[in-house]
Amino acid sequence: MTYLAKPKFHHPELPRNKLGFTHRDYEGAVSTLCAGCGHDSISSAIIQAFFELDVAPHRVAKLSGIGCSSKTPTYFLGNSHGFNSVHGRMPSVLTGANLANRDLIYLGVSGDGDTASIGLGQFAHAMRRGVNMVYIVENNGVYGLTKGQFSATADKGSKAKRGAVNGEESIDLVMLALQLGATFVARSFSGDKEQLVPLIRAAVSHQGAALIDVLSPCVAFNNHTGSTKSYEFVREHNDAVNRLDFMPARSEITADYAPGSLGEVVQHDGSILRLRKLHEDYDPSDKLAAMNYLQQRQAAGEIVTGLLYVQPDAEDLHGLLNTVEVALNGLSEKELVPGAAALAKFNASLR
Repeated sequence: MTYLAKPKFHHPELPRNKLGFTHRDYEGAVSTLCAGCGHDSISSAIIQAFFELDVAPHRVAKLSGIGCSSKTPTYFLGNSHGFNSVHGRMPSVLTGANLANRDLIYLGVSGDGDTASIGLGQFAHAMRRGVNMVYIVENNGVYGLTKGQFSATADKGSKAKRGAVNGEESIDLVMLALQLGATFVARSFSGDKEQLVPLIRAAVSHQGAALIDVLSPCVAFNNHTGSTKSYEFVREHNDAVNRLDFMPARSEITADYAPGSLGEVVQHDGSILRLRKLHEDYDPSDKLAAMNYLQQRQAAGEIVTGLLYVQPDAEDLHGLLNTVEVALNGLSEKELVPGAAALAKFNASLR
């Protein structure tokens, strides 16, 4: 089963936002991802953020590429516009849609493979052009759909489930976004909803390219060699008529630690994430200081979370191109086809 619809009925006394929508109005289909997947926690945070922002679901356009992360738009904002593009090409499709209709809120959901490998060039140009979008990367460091190979964001020295060691340097999407000119840059952890929901709300309200890199644990690739419960052991000792994967139930990984403190989060495979939450007096308007702080904490083996950089008065792609304020589908035929004289005048201006 690839699609499970949620029941239409719900309790009549559910809380409503200012527009009269309930939390259920921002949900989607039942998730078919592995139980305990961090991506589902991110979907939950997106649902909560848009509910709290009092945004009508039909005002949102959600776009994605290919991968476990790119499946997740099915699981939230079921009454919004949606487009699932090809691998790594979400940013260019979103850019075209944004230029055609600036009246929608654009939410791009991608993964570390979809963004940092095949889609790296697309990601770079969306950031440097200032496309007015919220770009959420659900970052787990592996290719989940193709059985756990290292992605470009996997840390050097990390081990795959079969024991291979990653010898390549990782791509830091947050640092890259800062260098490329993104005007809202943040990092969070899927299990820290208290931090993630406000970040999403702030990103939606921002005018310009907003990146949120969310560390999201993968539960499917934490079995180890020698375990009699591993998939490979069962396959080698089972004479079955077909091959099935059973994903054992896992509980959601959450984190709760104070601003300015270091939190250690044990993942399903026993590895530990060392998360450093920004101090409350941290200045997110200083780009150079943000880059230096990221490098310092990385050298200490820590991952910084929070709003790292924001440019409040940023200009988006529409401002840079001086486009019309009306969505293209709202223009009349005369405005869209001004005639030969207008074309001749424009061509003359280019000579």
